[in-house]
Amino acid sequence: MNTLLDLYWTFAKIGCVTFGGGYAMLPILERELVDKRHWTTMDDLRDYFSIGQCTPGIIALNVSTFIGEKRDGAKGALAATVGFLSGPIVIILIIAAFLTNFAQLEVIQHAFAGIRVCVCVLIVQAVLRLWKKSVVDAFTLALYLIIFVLNAFSGVLPVKIPAAVLVILAGAAGIIASMMKNRKAGKKAGEAP
Repeated sequence: MNTLLDLYWTFAKIGCVTFGGGYAMLPILERELVDKRHWTTMDDLRDYFSIGQCTPGIIALNVSTFIGEKRDGAKGALAATVGFLSGPIVIILIIAAFLTNFAQLEVIQHAFAGIRVCVCVLIVQAVLRLWKKSVVDAFTLALYLIIFVLNAFSGVLPVKIPAAVLVILAGAAGIIASMMKNRKAGKKAGEAP
C-alpha cells in the first residue's frame, strides 16, 4: 500500500506542474524519477517518452502509467495515472471557473504570453537533452535528418506521412541497423584466429 501511495503522491505533485506538455516535463521527470527516486534510468525514460509519443494521450501521463506499471503492476499504473491527473483536473476546474471573467484583462493576456515563452524554453531544453543522448553516431544522425525532412516537409509532399508511421519506420530502421551490426560483428569474430 505504501508503494501505491508513494506513486500517487509523486505523480500528483508532478501533474500539478505539467506546463507545456510532455517534452517540457522531461527535466522535471528526470530530476524526480531518475535522480531523486531512482525509479527508472534516463535511457528507460527516453524509451517511455518514445512509446508515449506513439500512443494515444498525453505523453507525460503515458510515462507515469508506464513507470507505475514497472513499480507495482496494474495497481501501480492506476495509482500513478490517477495521481498525475488529480492536480491538473482541480487546477483546470478552478481556472475554467474564473478564466471567462478575467481572460480579457491585459495583465492576464501578458501572463499567458510569458507562460508561452517559458514553455518554449522548457521544450527546447528537453529536445537538447534528448538530442545529446539519442543522436550518438552517423546512423542516428542520418536517421534524424531523414525523419526531420519527411516531417518538416510533409505538407508539400504528395502524401502526408503520419507521425506514427515515421516512428514505426525509425524503429524498423533501428532494428535493421542493429541486425546488420550484429551480423558484421559475427563475421569479424569468425575471422579471428
